Amino acid sequence: MSVSQFSLQSLIGTEGAEPAFVFDGRPVSRAEFSGKVEQTAAWLTAQGIGQGDVVAAWLVNRVEWIALLFAAARRGAIVAAVNTRYRSAEVGHLLKVSGAKLMVVEAAFRSIDFAAILAEISRDEVPALQRLAVVGGDAIAAHWPCVRFDAFETSYPPAPSAQDDVDLPVLLYTTSGTTKGPKLVAHSQRTLATHAASVAKALKLSPQRHSLLAMLPFCGTFGMTSLLGFIAAGATIHVLDAFEAASALKVLGEHKITHAFGSDEMFRRILALADTPRPFPHLEVCGFAAFQPGWRELAAEAEARGTPLFGLYGSSEVQALFSIARPDDAFADRIEGGGRPMSPDAKVRVRDTETGELAAQGVSGEIEISAPSRFLGYFNNPDATRDAITADGFFRTGDIGRLRGDGAFVYETRAGDAMRLGGFLVAPGEIEDELKACTGVADAQVVAVDLKGQARCVAFVIPAEEPPQQEMLVARLRERLAGYKVPARIYIVDAFPVTDSANGVKIQRARLRAMAMERIAAE
Repeated sequence: MSVSQFSLQSLIGTEGAEPAFVFDGRPVSRAEFSGKVEQTAAWLTAQGIGQGDVVAAWLVNRVEWIALLFAAARRGAIVAAVNTRYRSAEVGHLLKVSGAKLMVVEAAFRSIDFAAILAEISRDEVPALQRLAVVGGDAIAAHWPCVRFDAFETSYPPAPSAQDDVDLPVLLYTTSGTTKGPKLVAHSQRTLATHAASVAKALKLSPQRHSLLAMLPFCGTFGMTSLLGFIAAGATIHVLDAFEAASALKVLGEHKITHAFGSDEMFRRILALADTPRPFPHLEVCGFAAFQPGWRELAAEAEARGTPLFGLYGSSEVQALFSIARPDDAFADRIEGGGRPMSPDAKVRVRDTETGELAAQGVSGEIEISAPSRFLGYFNNPDATRDAITADGFFRTGDIGRLRGDGAFVYETRAGDAMRLGGFLVAPGEIEDELKACTGVADAQVVAVDLKGQARCVAFVIPAEEPPQQEMLVARLRERLAGYKVPARIYIVDAFPVTDSANGVKIQRARLRAMAMERIAAE
């Protein structure tokens, strides 16, 4: 296979006028999209963006987002994906760690005040950032000079041909893991394109028969990987700018969509709005990630209504849709997280966390993965990269699971303290550090609990001399963090439960979770 076949551009092609995408009812053909990529590459050149430069993309799902990624690949530049649910602390951290020179940002979208969030970030925090490029407006109120993202409106001189190096970073995802601030997961054109081709082949996608409802955000690997897989297959992709159950329901029905990927909560909301016994007769595969309690019951309901849910596995480091269950799996096996790798070249093994030896079939341990979809490393963080990869090249996932014996594996739970909130992996340290920066807080601990069927976090705070007011803490966190990271409850305590061990005093997080549930039940 030639190097050019590992590029993002190789996924597109330009033949024919058939739709590659449909945005809010407007079709964009593959040839038209290729033209937009050329225009965006020319625009990036005019902005002084070239080899190795980082551009932050703070956008909802729109054609500009995808064109920006493909154009950056042509220029040898790197796109840092910014979650639209992020707030000032998270955006500032990403800009600082990535060293982004340019941020492409929405002028406005629904209730998100991008300007107000950026106003909370000082220029001193992110010295590399030179300007903002605004989509949908000429400027926003900010500390940085603004230009209009007018790549599709203004004719810029064609970008000079760049020498493709498909193994350089081209896309950065954020992931929290168990560290206090998000790390940046670097992928190359090769890792993205080869995995996209593997997804298209493993799912046996046909341009004529299959279509995707893209309802996941492009800023995360779940949304981006499913998007790239269907681009590689030549299938049509119907895009939601942001998820709404009513919009998803409409597109699924009107356009006879065959594939959709999302969280269990997304499918729960869609089915709740569907008023017929079998609302989606054309759906073949609904790949889902189980983030909320009650997902088994949801899968059974969906099955009864002709909506087949398939368990998946993935991460930013090995990409989403790394593996999927098979249609001929028994229902109980099909809905479990895990499945069989999309790529025939992927290898999965399990290491016994007690002995450090490789575990036998059926024995739970830490999942380790070697695959063409594996990330290059954590951007500008060689220590974290070294810790995450074994001497023989396997990624230590931090997830617990077991081998099933038929080529499949089962994901069981997340190791360590990381929490899954709002469909995203969140480190408690992120929230704890923000709390400890608040007036009146001496120390803080955060744990995840099941609250009315939703995974939420609860904080325990040891006060300083002047105890903090809960309302003020919540208001401060809402300014600084995404809404799903704001604790549902904040409790004041004199001390945290601890236990002595050979390695020192450890906080009993399991006891904190039990305390949280006891207090909530007593309310």
